[in-house]
Amino acid sequence: QVQLVESGGGLVQAGGSLRLSCAASGRTVSTSTMGWFRQAPGKEREFVAAARWSGGTIRYADSVKGRFTISRDNAKNMIYLQMNSLKPEDTAVYSCATQPPYSLAPVDLIRGYDYWGQGTQVTVSS
Repeated sequence: QVQLVESGGGLVQAGGSLRLSCAASGRTVSTSTMGWFRQAPGKEREFVAAARWSGGTIRYADSVKGRFTISRDNAKNMIYLQMNSLKPEDTAVYSCATQPPYSLAPVDLIRGYDYWGQGTQVTVSS
């Protein structure tokens, strides 16, 4: 059974930083594309960042490019999202997700992911 558990969310002032973690079990992050998505109140879930299992593709939403960094620790079977220069509009529930092993589905589309974490709340105050 695949499980993803996020941690690291919280309340931070605008301009601050947070690092989100996602612990995976039942699936190896080194052979699966891993992504981060977010959902703000009253809005649809949107793509934030993803890293292809092959290491050849790392993609970010335009809204976070240059501020967020996705990374993985294969030894710990975890992925991370370092978030710098946070803005109030970054406030959302952040979830990690995984694609099936060796999938070549688009990394920025929700439909390509088959397991999701419960999410962690990030709140950025102005």
